[in-house]
Amino acid sequence: MVAAEHIVRDRSSLALGPFAVACTIMGNVANFVLLAVFTVVTGLLFAGMMSRLLGLNFGLWRRLAAGLIAVALFDPILNGMRTTILAAGGGAQLFLTVLGLAAAVLGAMICLVLAEVLVPTGSVPHPVDLVRGLRGQAARARRYSRITRIAVRHGLGPYLTGRRRADLTLPNGRSRLAASLATALDEAGVTFVKLGQILSTRRDLLPPEFVDELSRLRDRVAPVPWPEVERVLAQELGGPVTEVFAEFSPQPLAAASVAQVHAATLKSGERVVVKVQRPGIGSVVERDLDIVARLAATLHARTRWGRTIGVRDLAAGFADAMREELDFRVETANMVAVAAGSRTDVHYPKPYESLSGKRVLVMERLDGVALSAAGPETPDREGLARTLLDTMLRQVMLDGVFHADPHPGNVLLLAGGGLGMIDFGSVGRLDGALREALQRLLLAMDKADVLGMADALLEVVRRPDEIDQVQLERAIGQFLARHLSAGAPAGVRMFADLFKIVADFGLSVPPEVAAVFRALATLEGGLTQLSPGFDLVAEARGVAAGYVQQGMDPEALRQTAMDELVTLVPMLRRLPRRVERIAGALENGRLGLNIRLWADRRDRQYVTELLHQVLLTVLGATAGVMAVILLAADSAAPQITLLQLCGYSLLIISAVLVLRVLALIFRRDR
Repeated sequence: MVAAEHIVRDRSSLALGPFAVACTIMGNVANFVLLAVFTVVTGLLFAGMMSRLLGLNFGLWRRLAAGLIAVALFDPILNGMRTTILAAGGGAQLFLTVLGLAAAVLGAMICLVLAEVLVPTGSVPHPVDLVRGLRGQAARARRYSRITRIAVRHGLGPYLTGRRRADLTLPNGRSRLAASLATALDEAGVTFVKLGQILSTRRDLLPPEFVDELSRLRDRVAPVPWPEVERVLAQELGGPVTEVFAEFSPQPLAAASVAQVHAATLKSGERVVVKVQRPGIGSVVERDLDIVARLAATLHARTRWGRTIGVRDLAAGFADAMREELDFRVETANMVAVAAGSRTDVHYPKPYESLSGKRVLVMERLDGVALSAAGPETPDREGLARTLLDTMLRQVMLDGVFHADPHPGNVLLLAGGGLGMIDFGSVGRLDGALREALQRLLLAMDKADVLGMADALLEVVRRPDEIDQVQLERAIGQFLARHLSAGAPAGVRMFADLFKIVADFGLSVPPEVAAVFRALATLEGGLTQLSPGFDLVAEARGVAAGYVQQGMDPEALRQTAMDELVTLVPMLRRLPRRVERIAGALENGRLGLNIRLWADRRDRQYVTELLHQVLLTVLGATAGVMAVILLAADSAAPQITLLQLCGYSLLIISAVLVLRVLALIFRRDR
């Protein structure tokens, strides 16, 4: 019987054993969870206190880490102060415990400030962004390695590191380098081909050998297969191609590195052309633009010529232009803007904005042939050349919005007669003040006015702080005598000499002005092809002078005078009364000047912040000195005294104030 009872008892204990173990484990887990929650909440409270004391906002993870450091420091600090706390009285024990808590918070604040110094806020990306960034960095590294290999293979490696070869001073050496650079850019792909094409227009920055070689760069790419093009169209149009177009030719009319063009017919029967961006070109260009920016930064840091020509600004302007070219909505707006200001016989295609998007542009189809394919049977070739030149100069000097790439492939000889312009991905814009300065510059050139041309040129370009005005006027006088005197040969080479003057005197041509000269230099090829022997400079001088003189006729002068008078009338009406007040105050000896210092809110804010920094520094230093004095006064006392408690308190306050100043300084510098 007894044995049976033992057996039953043993079986029951065996049955209850796993349950008891499970309960114990669950209890431990619950305690651990409660402890973790309490620790995190306490840490966040400490973190909020530290952010408040430092006067700065920190990220969640940084605040949580600092709070946990404060929690972790609190127990060791109390253990270190245990003997002193036990020996003190009741009130002193509470104060010492609070002092230990303040020391833990102070330690965490020191860690927070050090983290801000070593790893500034925002310098470490989010984990998800970090993974994506590493993936993109790997792809960029592969592309960067390929670009570097191309540069080294074509002998450009020494120039990337800032070393300069002796043969660069010789014309043959420059020619070989220019040819190598053009070949390397062509092999590197679309972005670098575009970069070379833009650099070929900067005669103010590059020697003629480089301009000649880079101007030969052209996009030579195979068309995208129709299934990929159809997929892009379906994504941008929101449905199959057959829902929008009655007919759509899978074979492209033309293919370039960024996009290709297809012929199509709308459901309404209108014949259109559809410009479709190449799939995946956006990511390729963005990666290449990052490489261009890094190369520009390297050249700026390691080479003197890179700093001289402002290679970083050139890279930034090129990146902006490329991003605009990848967004066909910008081209649609450009097309509308150029057509709105047109008052000539040149026809522009009408865009269908409702069917166009970022990667697809639908526009009216112009029937004709490109200027580059025009035959000798074209009638009135010289008249068409004058019309084209008149159109460009009107866009530049009057409208302020002009086609920046009028090469022969972008100008059409229409089947019904007249001219058409296409491809508005590159459009320049000039504000009113710059247009007026250009008009004065051209008028001074036409009249061979040296002083007027010098003044107008300094309004067009960005002038340095110091410039030798006399030498500049002499250089301009020689330029006018060389190119615009009787019997002097005219041509676009005069633009190169003008850019040489700009470079020699440290002037900087704004990108929008450089786009004007680039457009005129590009236009010369089409005009010469359309009408051999066409003198661009002579014709431009006459047309531009005519536009300038339009603003000088009696009616225009009368209207300008009336506009100015309307603006001045209210001021003139108030002038006698104000003069009388000034004279009366002067007669009675009450004339004074009222000057408001720090009237600008930004100035007041800057001075206030500076005073706050100085005040916090002084208070922190004062509290630190007083703490040292109080602690040194009772250093021989066997127990904690009131003076020592005050000294420790002032030491904590001093440390907090100093840390606040340091945190603000490091955050501001970043």
